[in-house]
Amino acid sequence: MNKVLLGTLCILFMLPLAASAAIIGENCPSPIDRSKVPAFPGADGAGKYTTGGAGGAVYTVTSLADDGSKGTLRWAINQKGPRTIVFAVSGIIELQKSLKVNNGDLTIAGQTAPGDGICLKNYTFSIQADNVIVRFIRSRMGVDIKQKGDDAMNGTKAHQNIIIDHCSMSWSTDECATFYDNRNFTLQWCIISESLANSIHEKGAHGYGGIWGGQGASFHHNLLAHHTNRTPRLCGSRYTGKPEEEKVDLFNNVIYNYGSDGAYAGEGGSYNFINNYYKPGPFSATKGSYKRLFTAYADDGKNNNKAGVHGVFYFDGNYMDPTCSSLTDKQKEALYKVNRDNAYGLVIKKEFAPEDEVLSSKIFDIAERASLQPAKKAYKDVLEFAGASYRRDAVDQRIVEETKKGKYTYEGSHGSTNGMIDQPKDVGGWPEYKTTTAPADTDGDGMPDEWEKKNGLNPNDPADGTVYGLSKEYTNLEVYMNSLVNHLFPQK
Repeated sequence: MNKVLLGTLCILFMLPLAASAAIIGENCPSPIDRSKVPAFPGADGAGKYTTGGAGGAVYTVTSLADDGSKGTLRWAINQKGPRTIVFAVSGIIELQKSLKVNNGDLTIAGQTAPGDGICLKNYTFSIQADNVIVRFIRSRMGVDIKQKGDDAMNGTKAHQNIIIDHCSMSWSTDECATFYDNRNFTLQWCIISESLANSIHEKGAHGYGGIWGGQGASFHHNLLAHHTNRTPRLCGSRYTGKPEEEKVDLFNNVIYNYGSDGAYAGEGGSYNFINNYYKPGPFSATKGSYKRLFTAYADDGKNNNKAGVHGVFYFDGNYMDPTCSSLTDKQKEALYKVNRDNAYGLVIKKEFAPEDEVLSSKIFDIAERASLQPAKKAYKDVLEFAGASYRRDAVDQRIVEETKKGKYTYEGSHGSTNGMIDQPKDVGGWPEYKTTTAPADTDGDGMPDEWEKKNGLNPNDPADGTVYGLSKEYTNLEVYMNSLVNHLFPQK
């Protein structure tokens, strides 16, 4: 019997299982446990085994409008049940209000967009649901007179099984990328850049990178560049009141041209800082925090923690790059000292606890780190692969070049300097994202006809996208989507 036909029959008999952890193998002898299969090749960390919309319906975005009509991204996101969103158009989606994912079991496959890809503008893209995969989406928010301070992308409502991969986030009026109080969460291979330092935030100057945390959360291989502060701020257990559950991995991130306290807080929890690459830039050189890996805080007792609760931190293999021409010889010597002993990069705020209670000599067992690299190797790979790099836009190209050279190109129109900006027009605004004609997909299963023919599938059968015919681990649709971007991870 034809393998695809057999797989289709298996799916029909066991369709209720396809949306959960159990799926069907090539010959259908027994279900395969998707909870042991990475979300896609290259997925890593606490959110590694997220299943998203695997085996569910397919919704195709055909319009860049944001009125919620059929064919729009908002319409597809608002559907229920396991589903995968693919794109038949590229360009800027000018959001009319915040775009919220409230219904889980979802995969958003930005890499399927023809042409230059998708960019969200004006408002926050927020993930408020369980079991969500988001890949190759740009969220460049900007300043809209209808809004107050907000994030380019966030997710903070105690959800679980989320992985965000190869996305680009910038031009926020609060933080660019804020994710905390989630369980089994990963943010990986993203470019997080140019939060707006003096824009419309109700507190005034507020150009921040992100607030990070979670009850099993991994942040790895991300580039944070040109933020005045919060690179990142660790949320701690301020809102949960459960410091024993707050467990966060930060590894192989690249942090460039940071300022003020840089990374700080962590009021309760266990944290690994492993093989991250810090590169002070021109703005960093003007701040005393250029040599800090982290500034630890104790809770003030105003939230759910008791006053004095603080995090415990493990540091190893973190590297501070002394090559920026704006650094003095004295500043460079301070960086060498941190490289010799990472403990010198920790500042304990107000001496709330002795160092031996804040520093851990042993690594915390939090999540898998299959992609862990030495810091200098990670630096090269992050600059090569991070962000929405299937079609890297002019903004990300510039950010990467500035990071490589230790320089900046623009200053802000409201007084910000040394690479910090205040509004998108300071850097020329949004680039044009050209679209091309989407490849024919006769049966609407998310796989182009020509690709189906090449792989022995039927371009007139809408059911074969959910079949595990080409792989025992991924549906045929997933095999197609993954094939577009598998090369955007370091090859072992």
